Amino acid sequence: MAKEKIINIAVIAHVDAGKSTLVDAFLAQSGVFRENEEMKDCVMDSDDIERERGITIYSKNCSVMHGDYKINIVDTPGHADFSSEVERIIKTVDTVILLVDSSEGPMPQTRFVLSKALEQDLNPILLINTIDKKDARIDEVVDEVYELFMDLDANDRQLDFPILYGIARQGIVVRDPKDVEGLKVEASDGSKIKKSAAGQGGLDITPLFETIIEQCGAYPDRDADPLQMQISTLGYDDYVGRLGIGRIDSGVIKAGTQIAVAKPDGSYALRKISQCYVYRGMKRVAVQEVHSGDICVLCGIPDITIGDTICTEDHIIGLPAISIEDPTLSMNFIVNKSPFAGKEGKYVTSRHIRERLAKELEVNVGLKVEETETTDSFKVSGRGELHLSILIENMRREGYELAVSKPEVILRAGDKGQKQEPVEEVVIDVPDEYSGSIISELNLRKGIMQSMDARNGRSRLVYTAPTRGLMGYRSQFINQTRGEGIMVRRFVGYEDYKGEIPQRMAGAIIAQEPGVTTPYAINNLQERMQFFIGPGVKVYEGMIVGQNSRNEDMVVNPCKAKHISNMRAAGSDDNVKLTPPRVLSLEEALEWINDVELVEVTPVDIRLRKKILGELERRWSGRI
Repeated sequence: MAKEKIINIAVIAHVDAGKSTLVDAFLAQSGVFRENEEMKDCVMDSDDIERERGITIYSKNCSVMHGDYKINIVDTPGHADFSSEVERIIKTVDTVILLVDSSEGPMPQTRFVLSKALEQDLNPILLINTIDKKDARIDEVVDEVYELFMDLDANDRQLDFPILYGIARQGIVVRDPKDVEGLKVEASDGSKIKKSAAGQGGLDITPLFETIIEQCGAYPDRDADPLQMQISTLGYDDYVGRLGIGRIDSGVIKAGTQIAVAKPDGSYALRKISQCYVYRGMKRVAVQEVHSGDICVLCGIPDITIGDTICTEDHIIGLPAISIEDPTLSMNFIVNKSPFAGKEGKYVTSRHIRERLAKELEVNVGLKVEETETTDSFKVSGRGELHLSILIENMRREGYELAVSKPEVILRAGDKGQKQEPVEEVVIDVPDEYSGSIISELNLRKGIMQSMDARNGRSRLVYTAPTRGLMGYRSQFINQTRGEGIMVRRFVGYEDYKGEIPQRMAGAIIAQEPGVTTPYAINNLQERMQFFIGPGVKVYEGMIVGQNSRNEDMVVNPCKAKHISNMRAAGSDDNVKLTPPRVLSLEEALEWINDVELVEVTPVDIRLRKKILGELERRWSGRI
């Protein structure tokens, strides 16, 4: 058989720019699915949490055929918290497709993913997406992308990038925006027509396929060179165990042969490959050998990790370790010791939590786990609140039960020994009437405005602000903008400590005793506070059941029942009308708590509690 012509590409962009939708079009227009086969929306987002939240968390591989070219495609996450996925994937591709929204233009994460591609000396392809938007500003966005390339010190070859225009949801890519003039993309009522990844009006993504082939051509034939392949991603199969995934830079890998696994520290071990796989469409297919340039999946090496280099026994040369930026945020994962401990979870001990975190470290290279002074607590550090909350959410769905503390920023010492903290770039897009309150709030949180731009009734604010000041702000931001605002963040570096920042202004409502909440008690208390739980909920002493309208904590009895008597009074026995409780999600709970509180996470429920449950003990601890 003739060796396949192989090209490896990654689709990179800011969150919600249309990466997964573009991959849908690649798959739909290359014959991966049968004509009568129903294709899901964002088919590559296979994880339950990814589908629920509409974001890509884990990078994934697939392949398509165009003519005699096999194109391996990597769909990457767009959220900054999962940028470690992008950092290691960039090393395995020949070019990247940079998606930029025709209205939003380059966003903070666009800068990050593009900088990683330019560092690897890749020549990107620019695709301006959603050119059918009414507020599209295509020429301005192209100019902004050129400015971004120059800010990132792109060389002349990289600056000469091809530009394409598309409507990814309809499976359309063109070389000139005029080619889609007159195309019907809206129904008579003004709504978007049904998504069709297979193309529309005789237009499809063929220009993108052609540009990819023109831009980088097939991977050079390096089969005769010594074997070299670096593991960039790990997987797991219930039948064959751990999988190592990466691109074969040179040489050929054959199933059943012995190879050397070189570690970044210079050591190596001899192992035998039991099976090799390649991607055909979305499926993993077993093959006897894999040639240079292809994305290969190996099994049979139980101790393989990210960054390892696969070589031959007689030619062991390890590739440089994959560098990942350090975490900026940490929190403590603690064995649950509340009165409800062990009633809802399957895995509750410190041994269970330690083993689960060790398993996560194998595939989540942006994570860091440290032992603490106590045996029942672990310090877990990550790239952001979402990065850590996704881990917690996965653990609770697997049956784990634990308590987690408030996220804290990781401080470091500067060149002169001064205290420094992480700082982020914040881009906010809000209706003009809300911009004043947003500016006031960010100023209180030690933010510094970099620019402000107003157009079409909306304002775009660009700030730099300490991560410490932005923690817990998202929920407040949504309330301030009535859900119409957009806020995106990107870590930019460390700066000198900004000083004290105001914390949560509202106090906690704390249950006084164990019991079951009653409508009678909640009805008498709800005028002065906002409840997080409704009636008929079991509570314990020290559990937080709501938010006070004032700044101090308040201890109440939400389980108080009405005394039964044979006396009746007009109007006093009417049905009570309760305000619906504010049910906090995991992210909202982590944002809400302060330093003396914990979030209790179980497979069934998410509860808030004080670290010290007893009221008397809390008072004494405040005096010491």
